[in-house]
Amino acid sequence: EVQLQASGGGLVQAGGSRRLFCAASGFIFDDYAIAWFRQGPGNEREAASCIDLREGTTYYPDSVTGRFTLSSDRMKNTVYLQMNNLKPEDTGIYYCARALDCGNYGRGMDYWGEGTQVTVSS
Repeated sequence: EVQLQASGGGLVQAGGSRRLFCAASGFIFDDYAIAWFRQGPGNEREAASCIDLREGTTYYPDSVTGRFTLSSDRMKNTVYLQMNNLKPEDTGIYYCARALDCGNYGRGMDYWGEGTQVTVSS
């Protein structure tokens, strides 16, 4: 059974950092991409980053470039999203999803984890 679990959310002050985790199971980790999305209050869901696990290549939308960094641990089947210099507009529920590739920061998502709430206070 394919499962994804996002965790690591919480309350952080503006300018602070937070590390999110996406633990994956039930599939061959290196055969896919993992995309992160977020949805702030009253906003549509938007892409937050993507890592192609076959190549280790990472992709970031302009809104998070230079502040967010993706990494992965193949032994633990886990993707990490390091978020630095957080801003109030980064507030939202963060989800990780299995994707076919990182086109448009995530394409062909078929499994989603439950989200984790990140709240950035000003």
